[in-house]
Amino acid sequence: MRPPAADAKAAALKAALALALAAAVSLGLSRFSYALLLPPMRADLGWSYLTAGAMNTANAVGYLAGALLMPWLLRRFDARRVLLVGGSAAAVLLAAHALARGELALLLLRAACGAASAASFVAGGLLAARLASAQPTGGLAAGQVLGVYYGGVGLGIVLATLAVPPVPWRWAWAVLGVLALLATAGTAWGTRELVAPPAPGQLRQAADSRRLAWALLGYLMFGLGYIGYMTFVITLLREQGLSAGAVLAFYALLGVGVMASSWLWAGLLQRWRGGQVLALLNALLALATVAPVLSSHPLVIFASGALFGSVFLSVVASTTALVRHNLPAAAWPAGITAFTVVFAAGQIVGPSLVGWVADGAGGLTSGFAVSAVLLALGAVLAWQQKPLK
Repeated sequence: MRPPAADAKAAALKAALALALAAAVSLGLSRFSYALLLPPMRADLGWSYLTAGAMNTANAVGYLAGALLMPWLLRRFDARRVLLVGGSAAAVLLAAHALARGELALLLLRAACGAASAASFVAGGLLAARLASAQPTGGLAAGQVLGVYYGGVGLGIVLATLAVPPVPWRWAWAVLGVLALLATAGTAWGTRELVAPPAPGQLRQAADSRRLAWALLGYLMFGLGYIGYMTFVITLLREQGLSAGAVLAFYALLGVGVMASSWLWAGLLQRWRGGQVLALLNALLALATVAPVLSSHPLVIFASGALFGSVFLSVVASTTALVRHNLPAAAWPAGITAFTVVFAAGQIVGPSLVGWVADGAGGLTSGFAVSAVLLALGAVLAWQQKPLK
């Protein structure tokens, strides 16, 4: 007979893995798969870099709209229901991309998919935070629970890397929709014991998030900077002459890095209560982003992907940990939503900014250099954030 602590740990791991499937849908499949599909779509549809970036900008606009709706939704519905509805809607919208004709239809679908993703991701983050805080002695560490959840995005990236290349880009969107639907079913099965019922007064402490202003500014720079890499890195590598097989291996390595990040940074997420983790991770992302600008050698490229993958979703996890450490439980939905909103705002500007710069004489390398500078600025800003008393 297993001890109760072992049973509790197994149950927590099962729930965390089920939530990770939701993260795989909301970001891994719904957003970051676009980088794989961009080169054939751009060649087929004749897009400029600005138009290509605008597609991810539309996705970010929808994400922001969804994030702004979350306080209203979480006051009225259980977070698990919001999570599952958002994941199911994202699956249907991904499949609908295969039927879209023209840029306007694709822009609207990317925006709607972003809104559904926000509902799923914010609700999943809230459930992960509550699961982490419910762990008894001997269970999973809180940082590990959050790391497993956000590491699920890497699983989505790996699944997209394996599923997308063998088929034309229109069919690839349908494949992504099917994968998202299956993952959402897995989330529904594995989270049956999780509840986060609506509490009408839970958002009244939203003003406390103002005391996290330095962290919010650092996170805004992260949203501005990281999305250029995740939108255009596959296109950049193909322009630099990397073979198709090497490009896929690079993106799969990046996804594996995201999954590994849950174990790499769990201790720091649990131990540091201020903006130190956010600052450190932003600085590492700046280094990973500037690397392909400085050299196109395959070793440098793969090191960049491994570093970027093992860091960027842990930045998101660090903000959830920051909320848990510094705000009362009743204010967690407001705190997570505040960080999600600034994250989305950065992502609205970031892809089009990098695309606009890349359409100039300097090409994509200039766009990547701008992203690296923004991430470095984010590190400086986040370092100013002190723990709240």
